[in-house]
Amino acid sequence: MTYEHFNYTVENKVANVVINRPEKVNSFNEKTWEELKAIFERIDKDLEVRVAVLSGEGKLFCAGIDLQMLMSVKNVENVECAGRRSEKILSFIHELQDCINAIEKCSKPVLAAIHNGCIGGGVDIVAACDMRYCSDDAYFTIKEIDMGMVADLGTLQRLPKFVKPAVVAEMAFTGRKVGAIEAKEIGLVNNHFTDKETMLSEVQKLAEMIASKSPISIRGTKEILRYTRDHSVADGLHHMAVWNSAMLLSDDLTAAFMGAMNKQTPVFKD
Repeated sequence: MTYEHFNYTVENKVANVVINRPEKVNSFNEKTWEELKAIFERIDKDLEVRVAVLSGEGKLFCAGIDLQMLMSVKNVENVECAGRRSEKILSFIHELQDCINAIEKCSKPVLAAIHNGCIGGGVDIVAACDMRYCSDDAYFTIKEIDMGMVADLGTLQRLPKFVKPAVVAEMAFTGRKVGAIEAKEIGLVNNHFTDKETMLSEVQKLAEMIASKSPISIRGTKEILRYTRDHSVADGLHHMAVWNSAMLLSDDLTAAFMGAMNKQTPVFKD
């Protein structure tokens, strides 16, 4: 399957998802949002894929939502009933949220590889990824404040889970740019690299390392991390116990033990 606004390839159990709308600085129109959702739903179901890397083609990683698409929302002003106008806007926002939620719901780890600008909706997207890496020219900005909007696709909900809430508040209220070094300091990215090529190479190595591990353990670890983030320690421990009661005695456990005993790298089934 090919996509209009993404390049999609799979190699060594790693899906490389590249936003490919460089003529529009990788801004997202309606088709791009639809394809993003479809791709990560595909990755979730594809047993041959164990990890995904999300990056961008061209000048910058992502300029956020296409302004023409955003302005199209004003078409609801033609609806006379205020209640029905609100319903249409609510449905529109939920549809876009679902596109980004597909990244978080995907059972495989998603590594974002960010170069140059990550603006507005781009921040929403990378906030839903499991790990983030960037080049030294990268910057992040919650741009919605300068457009008379409130960021509504996940930035304000997800960033405070791994960046100090007061820092997120400052970014959201000012719209200022956060560069690569500061992004590492505040926990927005795991690491930064000299240039895009080095970053992509290092992130690919990391993705392939993760992909060499037990697939059932990879998927289980993402599930438990995601659940624990949003629940109490007691709830998280119970969920973990229930998960392992169903998943612990797998072929992967046997393969890992045999590999350790024989001092060989285990090979796991998809």
